[in-house]
Amino acid sequence: MPVHTSLITAAPLESIGSPHLWSITVAALALLLAVDFVLTRRPHEVRMGEAVGWSVFYLALPLLFGVYVWLAFGPGVAVEFYTGYVVEKSLSVDNLFVFMLLLSAFAVPSQLAQRVLLYGIIGALALRAVFIALGAAVLASGTWAFLLFGAILIITAWKLLKDALSGKEQKVDISSMRTIRLLRRFMPVTDDYRGSHLIVREQGRRALTPLALAIVAVFATDIVFAVDSVPAVYGVTEDPFLVFITNAFALLGLRALYFVLFGALAKLRHLNHGLGVILAFIGLKLVLHWAHGIWPAVPEIPTLASLGVIIGVLATVTITSVHANHREARRVTGSRSNG
Repeated sequence: MPVHTSLITAAPLESIGSPHLWSITVAALALLLAVDFVLTRRPHEVRMGEAVGWSVFYLALPLLFGVYVWLAFGPGVAVEFYTGYVVEKSLSVDNLFVFMLLLSAFAVPSQLAQRVLLYGIIGALALRAVFIALGAAVLASGTWAFLLFGAILIITAWKLLKDALSGKEQKVDISSMRTIRLLRRFMPVTDDYRGSHLIVREQGRRALTPLALAIVAVFATDIVFAVDSVPAVYGVTEDPFLVFITNAFALLGLRALYFVLFGALAKLRHLNHGLGVILAFIGLKLVLHWAHGIWPAVPEIPTLASLGVIIGVLATVTITSVHANHREARRVTGSRSNG
């Protein structure tokens, strides 16, 4: 029966990414990363004005690109782009919180933090490109991939919500990281940082600096984030180019956004609740999309509705986090006055 053929094969993925557009995109990304390397070549403590300026710049880029997509390819594709970008940006905020824990665990000096983040962004871009290519190949092999991606997101959402509801705090245990243990086994590590150097010569031997270990730890966490984020965006659009460019735009602004949100990240106490709901919603969207291909009567969730749900969830958890923080502050103030 033709209804079952969708379980085995799928039509080739449609994409707006022509070779010309891919070339321009990759060249622009390389230029932006090169500028970031120049800016971080001389370690310095990032001031708030500098961080805000770059954050605004990296926020304006996807907004302008979305306008270009709207004019060149129509509003439907533009909505897919903006929805994918919002999903990736919200997930990247959680990435930032883990990066903050890693930088704190390795006691990275504030003037070197931006260099660690830059290496982490480059590693994340490379990993996302690999996962996006694999995801496109899987989707091209059959619509069963939507069921697989949906299951991955729903399981991830369940774990996030379980930890969030139990009040379990995110922690980083450096000693449990296999990559770090492996590096320490094969190469000595200096006791202190040596500027922006990753490898130095000490007592006639090459030795890693703590900066190198911090960068490796960031790379290792990037792998985990890629497993979640790539299926999440494929739940919004099946276009590999849009999946890549939304990941790229979300990651490029992370370095500056880290310093802007450094104090606020810990106050978004309900962020993981929201991310769990968003991942579960996109997972459900993927499962419904798979089921629709087999049983056309099964409804699908429109992309515009998805954008509304995602923005609504993020706004809700932000408001509830602010309210919870104010309530706790009043409680602490009241206990002090009574004491």
